[in-house]
Amino acid sequence: MAKIVRVEIEMADLKPKVRRSDAIQSFVSQETPILRVFDADGAAGTGYSYTIGTGGPAIVSLLERSLAPRMIGREAEEIEGIWRELLFATHATAVGAITSLALAAVDTALWDLRCRRAGLPLWRMAGGAKPSVPLYTTEGGWLHIETGALVEDALAAKEAGFGGSKVKIGRPHLSEDRARLTAVREAVGGAYEIMTDANQGFSRPEALRRAKVLEEAGVAWFEEPMPADDVAAHALLAASTSVPVAVGESLYSISQFKDYLAVGACSIVQADVARIGGITPWLKVAHMAEAFNAPICPHFLMELHVSLVCAVPNAPWLEYIPQLDALTGEGMRIENGRAFPSNEPGLGIDWDFAKIERERVMAPVAVE
Repeated sequence: MAKIVRVEIEMADLKPKVRRSDAIQSFVSQETPILRVFDADGAAGTGYSYTIGTGGPAIVSLLERSLAPRMIGREAEEIEGIWRELLFATHATAVGAITSLALAAVDTALWDLRCRRAGLPLWRMAGGAKPSVPLYTTEGGWLHIETGALVEDALAAKEAGFGGSKVKIGRPHLSEDRARLTAVREAVGGAYEIMTDANQGFSRPEALRRAKVLEEAGVAWFEEPMPADDVAAHALLAASTSVPVAVGESLYSISQFKDYLAVGACSIVQADVARIGGITPWLKVAHMAEAFNAPICPHFLMELHVSLVCAVPNAPWLEYIPQLDALTGEGMRIENGRAFPSNEPGLGIDWDFAKIERERVMAPVAVE
């Protein structure tokens, strides 16, 4: 083992290649805080998190002023201990997005360092359940996209070997959602999965109305139908429909997932490794979901999640939304609609630090 001697923090800002819109917002910018941790032996690990347009400077400030100084002198292998100490140090601002996203940058960097020192890829270090995972795509299913284009994208994904497409829902009237879903279903056939996502846009009565339409279309799941903090409403909805209810991208702690699973308020878990605070808590949620016989189908972050979904046995899908092309060299390997995690030591992300420098919007800060 070796002690942490230096932490560097910076932030890039990326513009999505395609317009991304859903029932409540548009994704116009991807702020990407990046943290590097160096140990006394000269080894280094790189971690990151993200926002969809706001809050990045607050994450960087929390890392620089509150979290990084507490890392100096700690044994880098004591990841669980460091994570818990940093969570307690910020308990007045947890549970919450800014704190969780900052913790994720730390935790992913420490896991990257651990894997590099061990000479193992993350997918094996964290469990090694399977060498690849099927993909479904979201990039062609945003809410503003017209029906014809939805159909074209789904057909192209099917031809490429993808197993499913996500269609955002939440148009002003359910007839619009019905028309879009019906068109896609008629085009792709019954064996191709259609995932739907409302991005917390409905009340419970409206979610129940839309669920009837989703049953007709035979969708794979109904994602974030209502505000994520309303566990009781999700439990009532789940008991009233045959469509699997999926939640998780807007939950920020292990306990929140426990509350959902314990009362049957969801049947698909979508923990986001950045929003829950890193790999350490993500793995706990994945194993907890397994205990409830529930799959984990994580939100976004495909370049990192590909290794995690291959580490655990209960992760049947990876969501295809390219995120890091502007900051990396070789991208994620895809063959016949399946994603393969890297076998290189570390997280499996081929960071290009020259590209990061070009996209940087906040100068690096070093803590020693």
